[in-house]
Amino acid sequence: MKQAAPDWELDYYSRPILEEDGKKRWELLICSTPEVPGPREVASESFRWAQACPATSVNSIWLREALEAALAGAAAQGFGPPRRLRCWRGSMRTMVQRAAEGLGLELVPSRRTYALVNWLQERERLVYPQEPGYMAGPLAPPPQALRPIAVPLPEEARGDSWAWATLPLGVLAAASEWEVGFAGLVPLPEAGAAELPVPGIRLFSSTRALALAGWLAGLEPVRLEISGPQLVLEAGLEDRWLLTNLPAEEAEVATAAFAAAREQAGGLQFLAVQASEQDQRFEGFWLLHDLPDA
Repeated sequence: MKQAAPDWELDYYSRPILEEDGKKRWELLICSTPEVPGPREVASESFRWAQACPATSVNSIWLREALEAALAGAAAQGFGPPRRLRCWRGSMRTMVQRAAEGLGLELVPSRRTYALVNWLQERERLVYPQEPGYMAGPLAPPPQALRPIAVPLPEEARGDSWAWATLPLGVLAAASEWEVGFAGLVPLPEAGAAELPVPGIRLFSSTRALALAGWLAGLEPVRLEISGPQLVLEAGLEDRWLLTNLPAEEAEVATAAFAAAREQAGGLQFLAVQASEQDQRFEGFWLLHDLPDA
């Protein structure tokens, strides 16, 4: 029986390796977004695919053929085709889009590619330095170095109120069993203490909580940030949405407290949508994670 691969995370880009012809090596990396098991379940195996590309063949035609090979490789390993592809580099979006469309695959431009970023960092540490022609130095900066101005949420996407919140890591371990309208979970660190607090925010809407959660799900939430007096949700490839403006005093205190809490939690955060503070059901719940800034 084939295992489902709900989404694939994709990176098609150059690596810090000079080939014999003096050109940089290009490489396609694909991994499936990990499924988050329940507290008594075993995590299923994830699909990974790596394929080198000659620098003279960097185009959508080569990529389409490589995606066809990856689909065949996945099937041979017992994995089903992906529901969607997530591409995290804005500069490669058009090329990936053309290749994906040729195979009937949906492309989602998104930085919500936490598994892929972790794998790429692992290869930067352990794989590329062992290759002939390796060039030492930083690799894979975030797809958008200059952050755009945060845009206010449209009126129909704003809740009635919001609140700071924390949830223990042990509670989040059971999130896959919660009743949630829209969810985006990520694997939790195995070594983390159950009582470790993970920071986040809760958005409330008494009449439109589910609609608000659905709208936020389409944004591909990535991480929360306090920028000056602004509480910002980063999403998609480069989107920044203004959730609220904080009073100067609160912003100063919150910036330090939220940064410390995120660091303690290994970069984890969460975003929740509920009808009210008393409601036990989440209409939307996303685990978020910091991405490398360099």
